[in-house]
Amino acid sequence: KRVTVAEARALLEAGHTYLDVRSIPEFEAGHPEGATNVPLMHSQGGQMAPNADFLAVMEACFDKGQRLVVGCKSGQRSQRAAEALAQAGYLNVVDVLGGYGGDQTSPGWAASGLPIQVGPSDYPGLLAQKK
Repeated sequence: KRVTVAEARALLEAGHTYLDVRSIPEFEAGHPEGATNVPLMHSQGGQMAPNADFLAVMEACFDKGQRLVVGCKSGQRSQRAAEALAQAGYLNVVDVLGGYGGDQTSPGWAASGLPIQVGPSDYPGLLAQKK
């Protein structure tokens, strides 16, 4: 299921968790308020490389019944992440159209004036919980 940023905000207010799957530097430069960062891909030397620990970290830190709103920069990585999570047995996953930065068809979280914050990623602590 895919939702707009306004619909995603309403889901967060109803108790969903915002899962930001952008790289750590992207997340730290600005993210939806209260978001949790588990990168689908890492930035390495100007290139993006898959995060081999993505599903292991998710399984260690999030129950498969947890209600997740998955976002990225423009909606492409989050769609892939949402599909991977659904295939891994996560039951309540929605993808954010346009993500944080927006795309040609959907305004992003930041451009929509929704609450954002800048600061460190929580991913290193989540990675430490991996089984």
